[in-house]
Amino acid sequence: MGLIVQKFGGTSVGSAEKILHVANRVIEEKKKGNDVVVVVSAMGKSTDLLVNLARDITKSPSQREMDMLLSTGEQVTISLLTMALTEKGYDAISYTGWQAGIQTERVHGNARITDIKTDKIDQQLKEGKIIVVAGFQGMSSDSEITTLGRGGSDTTAVALAAALNAEKCDIYTDVPGVFTTDPRVVKSARKLDAISYDEMLELANLGAGVLHPRAVEFAKNYEIPLEVRSSMESVPGTRIEEAASMEENLIVRGIAFEDQITRVTITGLTTGLTTLSTIFTTLAKRSINVDIIIQSATSENHTSISFSVKTDDLEKTVEVLEDYKDALKFKKIETENKLAKVSIVGSGMVSNPGVAAEMFAVLARKNIQVKMVSTSEIKVSTVIDQEDMVKAVEALHDAFDLAKQSSAVL
Repeated sequence: MGLIVQKFGGTSVGSAEKILHVANRVIEEKKKGNDVVVVVSAMGKSTDLLVNLARDITKSPSQREMDMLLSTGEQVTISLLTMALTEKGYDAISYTGWQAGIQTERVHGNARITDIKTDKIDQQLKEGKIIVVAGFQGMSSDSEITTLGRGGSDTTAVALAAALNAEKCDIYTDVPGVFTTDPRVVKSARKLDAISYDEMLELANLGAGVLHPRAVEFAKNYEIPLEVRSSMESVPGTRIEEAASMEENLIVRGIAFEDQITRVTITGLTTGLTTLSTIFTTLAKRSINVDIIIQSATSENHTSISFSVKTDDLEKTVEVLEDYKDALKFKKIETENKLAKVSIVGSGMVSNPGVAAEMFAVLARKNIQVKMVSTSEIKVSTVIDQEDMVKAVEALHDAFDLAKQSSAVL
């Protein structure tokens, strides 16, 4: 007997019928003798509907009021799931994020969890109740409702698992696990039995939508066993763990990709020790996420900087840079959009030189131009034309034999 945290995403609770199905999955775990805490997202596309309602009212709603609005989506789900569990004869109670004791920093729209007061949940678990918690939300120290950003329900679940010393955390989705790449794009994509925290964190940060990056970070830091599982089928999913039992023969374990990338180039910058820090500190303060960065000297006293941002952030990026033009003393800003980022990820790359070279060779054979490159010990990312993205992913998936099952014993 232990404590299990289960998380169900929006597609898993998208209708009354699906909520009743989720209730059965929760009851299955309870019948095993485990205490159960369930974290749920808003139903289906309800968050998108709320966002669109706000846009019908104003083009620039305040982040505070957006948090007030969007946090209601999960509140609908927790009450309906609790009703379903009660109807089936099980004692359950629902909590919003703040009722569950989830405390966050005072940042609207993308807050980080700072603490979880588990007293209320602990007491209800002692009474044998199933606890249903709204994901994606919390409360700041000055009693402001906050949200954790898109995908934040994953983070809620893993953070609760850590705070409650749970035996494990199961993330239920509309896919049966983590695949070598998106199976909707590459038909030969294969479900992985296991993947390391570091590999999953890279994939999540690079565009794989299965798990929220902050949730993986929490799991790694607190050594919480994670499993990504199907909400519809009772089959094993993908374990996310340390590297001890990984498939040994896979040098590259997965391919992530993301479209709507723009390259920004600042030309004619004066060289100086503080130029780079000024640019990227300024962008960070406006919550603009900069990815691949390339610097090149154009003359003895001038340099140019190129970096990639999400296309949605382009307008704000240019606005910020123009505001600091006098301080940075650059000549002009050039942009190139309709780009995509394609990345290979695998812990085996550390001890296998030549992986990046093979990646570039594969892309060259397909006449795909590489515009930017970024590497780490376990990943290589390239920026290419968006129209070449699917072709690149398919070619790399084949080249690194990701459709084949490793012969290693798990």
